[in-house]
Amino acid sequence: MNQLSKWYQPLKIIIPVHNEGGNFASLYDQLAMIRTSFEAFVIYDFGGDNTIPAVNRAIDRGDHRFHLHRNDTYPGAAGALLTGFRLAAAGPVLVVMADLSDDLAQVDRMVQLYRDGYHLVAASRYARGGSQISGPLLKRTLSRCAGRSLRLLRGLPTSDATNSFRLYDAEMLNRLQLESRSGFEITLEITVKAFLAGYRIAEVPATWHDRKNGESHFRLWRWLPSYLKWYFFAFRPRALHGTKLSAAS
Repeated sequence: MNQLSKWYQPLKIIIPVHNEGGNFASLYDQLAMIRTSFEAFVIYDFGGDNTIPAVNRAIDRGDHRFHLHRNDTYPGAAGALLTGFRLAAAGPVLVVMADLSDDLAQVDRMVQLYRDGYHLVAASRYARGGSQISGPLLKRTLSRCAGRSLRLLRGLPTSDATNSFRLYDAEMLNRLQLESRSGFEITLEITVKAFLAGYRIAEVPATWHDRKNGESHFRLWRWLPSYLKWYFFAFRPRALHGTKLSAAS
């Protein structure tokens, strides 16, 4: 996709959900503050998810920017994102959590950086001006150490390699050979593979809030081995655009 055509691609927002019905009304209000034109794809795993009626209420009111899609790739977070990436197809793709943790005031700035030629724009809790409010201490510590060490030791252009709040170029996503099958370690995989393949990465400082309603489905100990796999993958030699980067090679 050439640089000019990026101006004409609407933003596609991917929202993976698991019983986030109690948060969706507030998320909807936050999304309304985004000036950039967008479509939102809400990806759910099962028909009884209580987010579905909340999204349908918005659609029934005539807001056709929102679309409900069942995850048809792999059960869980990684599969939901892969389903969303396939639906997005082209242009800028933003991943937003439905638990109200993300700093949506940064979205328009992230889109501008994309239009300036960046392929991945990371919202960073650990950049100057960013912050993280509450959340499990161990998870915060591991995340900060991973981001800071990858920046210092490997030169990754973001200090927050694990935050899921990211904007991606869809064409880049289509070229990367994504292998994650379980949780949000897919964010680290994409960031590392984009870096190794020479794509342009920028970051913006952002504030992250721990959820106030509902239950977190982040599973640190279950997903930690996969996070470690992609952490060490980052130290492989860099390659050219289009090169298939696989953990098995």
